[in-house]
Amino acid sequence: MAFTLPALPYAHNALEPHIDTLTMQIHHGKHHQAYVDNLNKAIAGTPNENKSLEELVKAAGTISPAVRNNGGGHWNHSFFWEILGPDAGGKPSGKLAAAIDSAFGSFDEFKTKFSAAGATRFGSGWAWLIVKDGKLEVSSTPNQDNPLMDVAEVKGTPILGVDVWEHAYYLKYQNKRPDYLAAIWNVINWKKVEEKFEKA
Repeated sequence: MAFTLPALPYAHNALEPHIDTLTMQIHHGKHHQAYVDNLNKAIAGTPNENKSLEELVKAAGTISPAVRNNGGGHWNHSFFWEILGPDAGGKPSGKLAAAIDSAFGSFDEFKTKFSAAGATRFGSGWAWLIVKDGKLEVSSTPNQDNPLMDVAEVKGTPILGVDVWEHAYYLKYQNKRPDYLAAIWNVINWKKVEEKFEKA
């Protein structure tokens, strides 16, 4: 069962000016494609060949580094494209907004904590908003790990994730990761995040 690159749910230029067209073309068409290709190579002819992406990710501690890294890269990016969108931004509503207020005090406090998790993640990685034991929590992971993995420091169900690898922002923001993290709020699709929260 070979994995394939999911199509972007919007045009490459749809997130301008916050995420530039060239970054989206390279990030989706080159980086994400490479994770898919390398994952398929790593599982070919092994018992992992017939497992779902989620099964592979959840067993990260017992699979090869190649499957862990590329499987994580494929899962994380597929998730990332979904929670971004044009005509997005603003604030969450309904139950998610109430849960954020309850967990962090306010939406602004949540944004501060989430941005800090992304800005202080050393090297490459991800910042996450997860549901853990029915409550919201902010965490971060190195490389292409995520909170579904058995090896994650903080385990939970991701409902929002932001890529803080340099390939996600360097063309536009260079070394200014906090500027990228400030801009990303303009393209977060809260309806999609709310859907993920309801499921979790």
